[in-house]
Amino acid sequence: MTGPVPSKPLSITDRALDRLRGGRRVDPDHASDVRRDVPSDVRPDAGPGLRPYQLAAVEAVLAARRAGKRRLLVHLPTGAGKTVIFSHLARLARRQVLVLAHREELLTQARDKLQRALGGGAAPVVAIERGALRAPPEARVLVCSIRSLHQARLDHLMRGRDVGLIVYDECHHAAAEDNLRVLRQLGVFEPSFTGTLLGFTATTARGDGQGLDQVFEQIVYSRSLPELIDDGFLAPLRGYRVATTADLRQLSPAGLDFDEEQLAEAVDIEERNALVARSIQELARDRRTIAFCVTVNHARHLAHALNALGVPAGIVHGAMPADARAQALADFREGRVQVLTNVGVLTEGFDDPGVSCVAMARPTRSEGMYAQCVGRGTRLHPGKTDCLILDFVDLTTLSLCTLPSLFGTPRDLDLRGGDASEARRAWMAIAFDRPGFELEAGAVTLAEIQDRAASFDPLTLRTHEDVRAISSHAWFSLGRHGVGLHFQRGGRVSEALVLRRPGRGKCWEVVVDGRPRERFSQLEAAVEAVDYELERMGRGAVLSAAPEAAWRQAPPPAISDASGATNLEQALRASAWNRFHPRANAHEG
Repeated sequence: MTGPVPSKPLSITDRALDRLRGGRRVDPDHASDVRRDVPSDVRPDAGPGLRPYQLAAVEAVLAARRAGKRRLLVHLPTGAGKTVIFSHLARLARRQVLVLAHREELLTQARDKLQRALGGGAAPVVAIERGALRAPPEARVLVCSIRSLHQARLDHLMRGRDVGLIVYDECHHAAAEDNLRVLRQLGVFEPSFTGTLLGFTATTARGDGQGLDQVFEQIVYSRSLPELIDDGFLAPLRGYRVATTADLRQLSPAGLDFDEEQLAEAVDIEERNALVARSIQELARDRRTIAFCVTVNHARHLAHALNALGVPAGIVHGAMPADARAQALADFREGRVQVLTNVGVLTEGFDDPGVSCVAMARPTRSEGMYAQCVGRGTRLHPGKTDCLILDFVDLTTLSLCTLPSLFGTPRDLDLRGGDASEARRAWMAIAFDRPGFELEAGAVTLAEIQDRAASFDPLTLRTHEDVRAISSHAWFSLGRHGVGLHFQRGGRVSEALVLRRPGRGKCWEVVVDGRPRERFSQLEAAVEAVDYELERMGRGAVLSAAPEAAWRQAPPPAISDASGATNLEQALRASAWNRFHPRANAHEG
């Protein structure tokens, strides 16, 4: 059988997103445009009750199928109603539908929503295939636990069925080898496959770094968490940053995240659990709260710390018997416990819109895991105005995911209970108005960022202290791109730049008057090489490179892209700066 072809990981965070989307996002106002020439396994009548973006997702799927794509992916944040979308697609399908899911909660939720969308009747419309449960042959939609589908069972299940639509819920798991085995057995990678594989996920990132583009051909539709919050379809998120003294600096990364055993040893300590519990008590107050932990023992210890403070807390984890887990979830939903500590169970498939606080007691470097956890609190609910996210930030040299980083703002930003969407808009304005503005590492508030940005002037940036230590010449900063120096030779001004290039090793390139010269492993070595060449040029070149050289004070040229420059040197620096930060010019225009 033909298998998937490995390639680079599928990502929605880079500029390739538009290409992966196929260059379009269908406008619901023009939905009728894509209803012509619909493939034979779907009927072109969209159902009522869909939000505009849900309708757009349905139409994007139909358009991609009409264009000949078979393996499609829809990326929407948690709470956006992915089950609603594929329920409507199941209603449109002419042939039978197979829904693949991983967790018990996902199976039952999918069955219930599909049953409501498709309606009841004498014959079973929707049936679950899992464990001892067997779906009858006449069932129109099969909701299956992918873990139950060993080869013989899948052969028996598909015998005599005509499945035209395969829906894979939480499809970021698809790249795992056993899940790929199921997809291969279903024939989705075969040229003769006439159906549609449609994946839904809130994150295209996997903890093992494997890409989803070895399974899916195209992201046909995507909306981000900030977009749906701004549109009023998800709850606003507010955040607090709580610093702890737990030390993660000696932990070795396991793939894209921490080794769980080492992480638990570092964070499951009495002092930190007490701090987390007090923070939940003081900041969450009466909010119904989910706390994400590293291990079962960590969850038990945190629940104990909360109960000791008088905050009713329960625990849920994957190893619990099904009835005990159901009881713990019921106690939480009905308010008998305020906080539910958990390990992994609630990252997927947990649908409780009343949750209004998420406590990230489990530090993570995985953006996918973090987004899944935060998504537990994003659903709208009567009386719920927002969801509070508590980030517990430990000592580490690695980058931890936080609510600000999820929104594209500096990960060390301390929101102090502020709205993450408002902070995102403020940061985007700063980045546009002041290209090249950079922050040093360390906790900082939005007000402090705005104050620093207001006084930011690229013409007065100091060069790196290591450069100042080895050279007395008038080097100037280009921000993260490198440094530059202007000097005179032969009666004209020359420009030497030391630029950081992508990659490792010799990543500092010397460029003189636009011509690349040589690369070095360290910035200081490149600066020293330029200074040495100045000495070889003679005393005149060396003197012209000094900060006090008289030529620098000459009037700026009449035509200059450096508004505010008072002399020639400032105009030259601004010209160099703007070449590497072009948004400044766009803004002025």
